[in-house]
Amino acid sequence: MKFGIREIIFLIILIAMPVSSYWFVFRPQNEEIAEARKEIEHKELMLEQLAAATGKTDDLQQVNDDITAGIDTIESRLPTNKEVEVILQQVAALATESRLALPEFKTGKPAPAAGYHEQPLEMEITGDFDDFYTFLLKLEQLDRITRVPELEIKRTKKDNGSMEAKFTLSIYFEPSEEDKV
Repeated sequence: MKFGIREIIFLIILIAMPVSSYWFVFRPQNEEIAEARKEIEHKELMLEQLAAATGKTDDLQQVNDDITAGIDTIESRLPTNKEVEVILQQVAALATESRLALPEFKTGKPAPAAGYHEQPLEMEITGDFDDFYTFLLKLEQLDRITRVPELEIKRTKKDNGSMEAKFTLSIYFEPSEEDKV
């Protein structure tokens, strides 16, 4: 067999076809396939993270419900400003139950705070110290939120154990709609 120029050109074209096919067709497709695989891996990772976050949603919902219930419980202990007089009557009744002299009240100016108001009451009570301690314990057990930020107790010379207490009782309450404006 004789190899001439024509056969050599045919052989070159025959070899060039698969090489050019690889270079111009298969190599770009392989690069696209590799990029698609990277994108698929990235999306699978994102789906796993999303599944993990979705799994925590029930826990977060339960925590959110617990916090909401806690807030509702505290807000139920806040009277409206119309109920503050009822609490004053309860405090006076507690003092009488504890065998203390009926307290003198001086109301201060309500102080606004975040979502509620604080009504300070300056009080003076006289009586036995043990009875005063009982009064404070009963005051602590009231349904409403109160606090005693200032307390001054003096011993009186009347009887052994008798005292005079001056203190500020703060009552927390929800302001009425006209107070919020």
